[in-house]
Amino acid sequence: MEIRQSKLTGEWIIFAPERVGRPGDFKKGREKRRELPAYDKNCPFCAGNEDKLVHSFIMETPGLAGNPWQTRVLPNKYPALVPDKNITRSEDGIYLKMPAYGKHEVIVEHPKHNMSIGMMKDEEVRIIVETYWMRYKKLLEDERNLMVLIFQNHGPRAGASLLHPHSQLIATGMVPLLLRVREEVSQRYFDAYGRCVMCDILQFEASRKERVVLENDSFLSFIPFAAEVPYELWIVPKDHNASFGDISEKEKDDITVILKGVMNRLYYKLEDPDYNYMVISATRYKAGEPHLHWYLRVRPRLTTQAGFEIGSGISINPSLPEKDAEYLRS
Repeated sequence: MEIRQSKLTGEWIIFAPERVGRPGDFKKGREKRRELPAYDKNCPFCAGNEDKLVHSFIMETPGLAGNPWQTRVLPNKYPALVPDKNITRSEDGIYLKMPAYGKHEVIVEHPKHNMSIGMMKDEEVRIIVETYWMRYKKLLEDERNLMVLIFQNHGPRAGASLLHPHSQLIATGMVPLLLRVREEVSQRYFDAYGRCVMCDILQFEASRKERVVLENDSFLSFIPFAAEVPYELWIVPKDHNASFGDISEKEKDDITVILKGVMNRLYYKLEDPDYNYMVISATRYKAGEPHLHWYLRVRPRLTTQAGFEIGSGISINPSLPEKDAEYLRS
């Protein structure tokens, strides 16, 4: 057993591998995901079911290999935030509040109901990456949007309510405390050492290799030293950049390959587990900061937090990152 500290966040993680045996133990008790059809007559995101949609499309990309379209973006039917508000703060006695301003969009990733990123062709995943980038850049044109978060919820344990492959994007008029604290941790590291903490992590992991899963010219994918959950993965650009919005065309090509490879390994090695992934990027006015470095974080839902973790904020990971990386590489 061991306790490790994350260099990126400063958080402590308890590693207790005695609490689980082999990688297959994470599959026990999980109901095998049923095979999905390519088309579901009741799914609003399937091609041909446009009459089931409440909102019209914000954008659509041309289809490949006979598909009528490839990706579609539309407003979320049940948004967490709404655009017809302002960002003016006000006081309610001793409390602070603001209107529920924001943008909440859904990115439909493929016209077929049974496709996932790990199963798609490279050119199909590349269009998803391009769609992410286009919407990210567009939403940051509005100065009210202080944060733009791209994320995917896969499976019911990850919060997905629809099975059709899709991601979401939320823009907010405030910066969440979690992101601000992480920015401050990176700032303190830069003030002390004069270097980006993620660049140092990247260099160390690339030299050690023991936690690396995939690598290409532009990206390194690895399980972090202090992973909060089993098989947590980071996809980190090798070139220092604070904002996903500044990704190059070459990086779009290369993250396509890495993202598909990671999702393919989760699909086959862990039998398509529920997961969340998030593009962690600089908030507004921070895009040029030398201490921030954007990355994509994949967090499988293989364990459940219990009382100690909820009460203390300290995660207990029953799986060692080195063993997890070795299993995914093999």
